Amino acid sequence: MRDLGAGFGYLIKGQRWVVGHGRWFGLGLLPGLITLLLYAGALVGLGYGADDLARWATPFADGWSSPWLGLLRTTLTVLVFGFGLFLAVITFTAVTLLVGQPFYESLSEEVDRAEGGKVPVSGLPLWRELWISARDSVRVLVRVALYAVLLFALGFVPVAGQTVVPLLGFCVTGYFLAEELTSVALQRRGMVLKDRLVLLRGRRLLVLGFGVPLGLAFLVPFVAVFLMPGAVAGATLLARGLMGEENAGAVPPPRS
Repeated sequence: MRDLGAGFGYLIKGQRWVVGHGRWFGLGLLPGLITLLLYAGALVGLGYGADDLARWATPFADGWSSPWLGLLRTTLTVLVFGFGLFLAVITFTAVTLLVGQPFYESLSEEVDRAEGGKVPVSGLPLWRELWISARDSVRVLVRVALYAVLLFALGFVPVAGQTVVPLLGFCVTGYFLAEELTSVALQRRGMVLKDRLVLLRGRRLLVLGFGVPLGLAFLVPFVAVFLMPGAVAGATLLARGLMGEENAGAVPPPRS
């Protein structure tokens, strides 16, 4: 429970940091706004087409009597839209980070600089950083898609599908949101995806404490845009803590 609170603390500290550095907050809104407009259009289209998709996927139920036909297709429609929303929340961060890569790199470096000590830099050209970020994002999204398919299938399980499965979905969402956001700072420290995942698995509760509240907040329209700059700042502070780097908000390394 202590790690959960500490993870949430990093999220709050990141938001406070960008509020105290208004220039970075203002510049950070544009990439998120562009991505939000793209995703809003996609979700509206999915909302209009989810009913048709449910009918197309269940031709065997055409002869079912009421209320079973309506119940099946309504449930499937909700699950399809929920699946799309789940993927949107997960991929929003990755796409926004790609759109705003140069800015978010500079923001992360500025947080490191403000916290004192060495400011790690990758030393790679921008095109190489973009390629690595895009490649790693695809690898993460493949993992997320596998979880999403599994959770989608479990959503049909009575009771558990409407209670436990959504909770698991939020945990998966939060975990991979944290991975995407900390990748900005950890990639500058020379950590490849495999090593980053090992690092995050070592402090799961800390990572969930940061990512789950953020994932829940991202479900509210426009909130993601305003939270993204602070989320990157908070993720940089989280990365510093995970690496054991000295700063006021760092957490101790895990006990061996």
